[in-house]
Amino acid sequence: MYAIALSVAACLRARTRVDVAWVVDSQGLGAVERSDALAITPGGGRIGSLFSGAIDGQLSELAARQSATGRVVGIDVSVIDANAAGLATGGHVRCVLTPASELPEDLWQHMMDRTPVCLVSHLNADVITATTLFTFDTITEADAEIAELFNRGASSVVAKDDTIVTVLWPITRLVIAGGGQMADALRDAAALLGWQTIVAADASTASGLIAGLSAMDNLVVMSHELETAGSALVAALASEVGYIGALGSRKMQQNRADWLAYRGITDIDRIHGPAGLDIGAQTPAEVAVAILAEALAARKG
Repeated sequence: MYAIALSVAACLRARTRVDVAWVVDSQGLGAVERSDALAITPGGGRIGSLFSGAIDGQLSELAARQSATGRVVGIDVSVIDANAAGLATGGHVRCVLTPASELPEDLWQHMMDRTPVCLVSHLNADVITATTLFTFDTITEADAEIAELFNRGASSVVAKDDTIVTVLWPITRLVIAGGGQMADALRDAAALLGWQTIVAADASTASGLIAGLSAMDNLVVMSHELETAGSALVAALASEVGYIGALGSRKMQQNRADWLAYRGITDIDRIHGPAGLDIGAQTPAEVAVAILAEALAARKG
């Protein structure tokens, strides 16, 4: 849901209809990331995907019927359609499919701020009659069972009786500006923490990604090219990213500081450079562990 929030909010501001779908439960098809969602605009435009796209077409057809209310829909996926999407087997899926305008108005700002939320959708048969939003500030007002589910700190969807409880927790992101063996090692190590890692080789791509990072996210600059590294650091210092690490020798760190100072940026206390705790790391894998340890320590104060 977090990945589609900006696009959905833009559609709502423009008074353009947009429907949102996410998985309630499934049989077969394999696992799905519980925070994944699909946004569907008139004419069949899609943002996001579910089950590698295996059910996106059917959801688009259902959304085209222009229901004014949200509902729970069932979708059957054949083995052929599943295989075409790279899945091993077909199955059956139940999804929430609802106009975004029927969801709580402030949901999308919470999504863009990447804060955890809990949606409680009330059902009459398969029709959603109302959806209540809970956040950190209001979750104590929810039933104890719902609050316990939220406080587990993981995305989940639970259907029970006449309600569907959707808990959404953002996944920590790591942007790596630069490539090579060190970037590969850091990406592999971050996967053990469940982080989502994006490697960006050029300055424009890195800067665009960095601008959307939040306080729970991380940036590691590995590029030895001064313009690329400098541009990434400028974007990072202007963002809310929680950890900024810059790899390289102390001379390289000074060159980057000079590059930033020449452009009027002298407050660089947020930059950890050379990146990583001083544990005597030498191999790419050891350096990756040192960087992740420093990032965790910085974010947790």
